[in-house]
Amino acid sequence: MTIMEKISFNELYASNVEDVLGYIEQLTATFPTLQVGEYNEKITRTLQHKQDYTRDQLANLLILSALERISMTEPDWTYVAAAIYLDRLYGQAALNRSYDSKQKYANFNGLLVQLTDIGIYHPMLLNQYSEQEILELGNLIDSSKDRLFTYIGLVTLAERYLAKSHNGGVFELPQERLLIIAMTLMINEPKAMRLQLIKEAYWALSNLYMTVATPTLSNAGKSYGQLSSCFIDTVDDSLRGIYDSNTDIANLSKNGGGIGVYLGKIRSRGSDIKGFKGVSSGTIPWMKQLNNTAVSVDQLGQRQGAIAVYLDVWHKDIFSFLEARLNNGDERLRTHDLFTGVCIPDVFMELVEERDDWYLFDPHEVRKVMGYSLEDFFDEEKGKGEFRRRYFECVNHPTLSRVKVPAIDVFKSIMRSQLETGTPYMFYRDAVNRENANKHVGIIYCSNLCTEITQNQSITSVVEERTEDGKIITVKTPGDFVVCNLSSVSLARAVQENVLERLISIQVRMLDNVIDLNDIPVLQANMTNKKYRGIGLGTYGWHHLLALKGIAWESDEAVAYCDEIYEEISYLTIKASMELAKEKGAYPVYEGSDWQTGTYFDRHDYRSDEWLELKNNVQNHGIRNGYLLAVAPNSSTAIIAGSTSGIDPIFRKEYSEEKKDYKIPVTAPDLNAQTNWYYKSVYHIDQAWSIKQNAKRQRHIDQSISFNLYVRNDIKAKELLDLHMLAWESGLKTTYYVRSTSSAVIDDCDSCQ
Repeated sequence: MTIMEKISFNELYASNVEDVLGYIEQLTATFPTLQVGEYNEKITRTLQHKQDYTRDQLANLLILSALERISMTEPDWTYVAAAIYLDRLYGQAALNRSYDSKQKYANFNGLLVQLTDIGIYHPMLLNQYSEQEILELGNLIDSSKDRLFTYIGLVTLAERYLAKSHNGGVFELPQERLLIIAMTLMINEPKAMRLQLIKEAYWALSNLYMTVATPTLSNAGKSYGQLSSCFIDTVDDSLRGIYDSNTDIANLSKNGGGIGVYLGKIRSRGSDIKGFKGVSSGTIPWMKQLNNTAVSVDQLGQRQGAIAVYLDVWHKDIFSFLEARLNNGDERLRTHDLFTGVCIPDVFMELVEERDDWYLFDPHEVRKVMGYSLEDFFDEEKGKGEFRRRYFECVNHPTLSRVKVPAIDVFKSIMRSQLETGTPYMFYRDAVNRENANKHVGIIYCSNLCTEITQNQSITSVVEERTEDGKIITVKTPGDFVVCNLSSVSLARAVQENVLERLISIQVRMLDNVIDLNDIPVLQANMTNKKYRGIGLGTYGWHHLLALKGIAWESDEAVAYCDEIYEEISYLTIKASMELAKEKGAYPVYEGSDWQTGTYFDRHDYRSDEWLELKNNVQNHGIRNGYLLAVAPNSSTAIIAGSTSGIDPIFRKEYSEEKKDYKIPVTAPDLNAQTNWYYKSVYHIDQAWSIKQNAKRQRHIDQSISFNLYVRNDIKAKELLDLHMLAWESGLKTTYYVRSTSSAVIDDCDSCQ
């Protein structure tokens, strides 16, 4: 989409209408279907009426006049508006960095020096790369790639992610941000191959074949912040454990991390403490504490913290937990700023289906009376296993206290909360743990803020505290504190241009390097990160891809294509991690895993010659990452890349993004006469088809998927129940929001974009 420029925007004057029209002609030359005449007439009339526009005012006039023409019939006005916005960015950067404004990009080394001197960039970039290397890398920058951005994508990138001076002055430009990310992620690679790897990473990023997660996009190369998306903590049932977890969560939240928290080990309301019966206040007060943390510890001043809490459906506090986000009732028992998730075993769903009874327990009493923790077990096979054996053992124990309720009543409370607040998320714990490739060293209790991460968890506990040489020494046994390292393939662009194999090879390396570069302010999280080397390669733009392929969402063809494309992505990701293991070694607890035994491949029925060869290579050479694939929501990064969010259908073909003082019209990507019919609105799509697709997708994803259910506000309870039953029966591991047309606005997980 390169435009041969003859007239520089930075030399335009509002009084010279002829030059302004010539500039517009250059910008619109590559879009012959646009009706430019009316646009030109408006600009001419406006400038003739008032000629003393500043250059910024002229840019705003040209941009807003282009934006108001964006429609389903002329969507390409977004690229015209983006080109004008780019030219203004180029001019501002040139002025602030003191180079010729006729150049779009110049003096890359000078940028590094300036922003390092004022403390924006980390000194490692100048310390680790020579001037010659920086010069060579600066020559990689291809300004024509800026023309791939839509207006909303470019504005989102510029306003939220490009490095600026402390007073907000424009310094970094789009391609420089992408190159800085590539340089940061490859900084510790061997020097003999480092520049080539940076070129590959820049190729992947600049062509918008992929995007990195929000923290990496924002913080790579900078002197502050960290690179991982979100974290999952497991809270111990002790006063010290609860407060230590809250401190860890606060430290992560202030650095931009979204948090998932498992509360299932905390004793219920009315439980005993040190033998005194009926004194425990249960989980709600600790949720209130976390709610205060989410509100008071914001993320670098950009937004308040984001925390999701999970509880088992057999916990005695489950009803008060499900009411915690509702708008009515006792405000002392409400936590409106937390998101909730329910951990559900197969046996509960079976009893809901049978309209049978369900029993609630206090986890502390179960540990004391039964000698085990019920949450530490799962059903190893569908329909039978250790969890249900232990659950019914608790049900039938003569002295263990329990509360009997109809299973369907619990589910009604779940659905009531979902229709009012969008949550709780659903976490199908048996399906998750059966598919856990690292069950030999742990168990998974819950998911993260966006329900796509499923990795081993355990509590961190204090084992000793002593004084030594005038200091207090605290010794802890570190638990598995999950770290999410995410990036995503832009499906429509990467598949259409047939670059998946080349792309995923470099993408897995970039993700793996995040693990070693990250300085997480919670030590057990750092340890867990390196223990499993878990990554989450995901995708977005599924609806975009279907539209380009001419495949209707509600069709067997879409279901089959989903199976095909995600099997390919799975194969390429496992292969890339295996190749990396050849070079750098397998993750520390690889021995005994389903990767090492080959069980992972057998369980997924990967029997082709290609898969059998890969299975053999993984068993011979290991695999670099214990967890590999996870599909995040990706709404912000999809906007930047000009595609559709995650695996979701679009809301509307045309809508407006609200800004402070104006609206930005947006259309579905690549909207034209051919794709129009395939962009069916999500609220008109039968959700059963989405579940069918996701069941195929889930088969190839070793972790999970941010999967929303979209329902109309007049949905009947039985219909919503049937959707949940279908999701569970289809083998889904998690579901994310239930988005109702009547729900209040539901916040997206910005950390996982």
